[in-house]
Amino acid sequence: MLVDAFNTLVLARRTRHVFRIARLYYQITWTPFAALARRIKSPLRRESLLGIFGPLSLLLLIVLWGVGLTLSFGLLEWSVGMESAQLGSTFAHDLYLSARTLVSLNDGDPTNAASRFLSVCEAGLGLTFLGLVVGYLPVLYQSFAKRELLISILDAHAGSPPSAGGLLATTPFEAKGVIERLERWESWMAQLLENQISFPMLGYFRSQHANQAWLTALVAMVDYAMIVSIASNDSLRLQANLTAAMGRHVLSDVVVIFGQEQSCDGTCSARLSAKAEQLRGLLLNRAAIFDANRLSGASLEEKSTSYEPQARALSEYFLMSLPGAIPDGAVRGDWRVSILDRDEAPFAVSDPFQN
Repeated sequence: MLVDAFNTLVLARRTRHVFRIARLYYQITWTPFAALARRIKSPLRRESLLGIFGPLSLLLLIVLWGVGLTLSFGLLEWSVGMESAQLGSTFAHDLYLSARTLVSLNDGDPTNAASRFLSVCEAGLGLTFLGLVVGYLPVLYQSFAKRELLISILDAHAGSPPSAGGLLATTPFEAKGVIERLERWESWMAQLLENQISFPMLGYFRSQHANQAWLTALVAMVDYAMIVSIASNDSLRLQANLTAAMGRHVLSDVVVIFGQEQSCDGTCSARLSAKAEQLRGLLLNRAAIFDANRLSGASLEEKSTSYEPQARALSEYFLMSLPGAIPDGAVRGDWRVSILDRDEAPFAVSDPFQN
């Protein structure tokens, strides 16, 4: 328990080939929770249910660590034959005293030296554990807030859910502006990867609006960067390639972190290639910086196969939909819709009833 809490709360890096209680805990709890969500036909209710899992699972994980520490010290007290002046020396009494000692140095006045030593150790670890949790939660939610900042900004640029076509429609008319946009999102992708490695449970935290999702935003920006790299030259093409590469890096690492298999059927690359003509039309509106003739279904298919399998795997696992190539008629920015009318907005969640 102590090693698992240390790896999760303190050690901000991924550990390989190490048994992790937290990893097993999320694997066991997320599978039935996601299965239950798939049975809910209402997108709004399904997304509301999925939004509960992240915060609730984190609180239950902390409780699990506390119970594990209590049980561990209870077994140690029982093994050394704890002699309490107030209670007997049964395992149930040892477990009860262990729970009291974990939160305060209220150990039932043991009479033997070994029990006193264990009680002091448990009280110290209990205070340390409490301090780690209190300090950990603000850091976690600060990372969540940073992740959501650009996702909220993306709403005005590409609608919700976002798409590469929506981003092309609001692309700056000068290459410098496009480069600045790509650089800003490259930094966001790098920060997203750092957060997912340090705090994997953030992946289960849904976005603040039901029609937005971190995975949808990530893939939409990779799509956009990939299209820009095909249709541009020089420094703009270089930055687009760098942003797309960072996005592929994030997708590849997150797939490994959550133990998902990369698989794709024959329609894997059709998400973008089937809309090549519409995307080319959007590029024609920025003819000063883009060569629309370079964009084709074949070029889109070739480029997208490098990250589409990972994106599909994460989409199925997290129940987050992948972005379309172009915005459909129902997509509107949240800033255009009152909060009372957002029930009718499309949702960034995989809908098994509308595939």
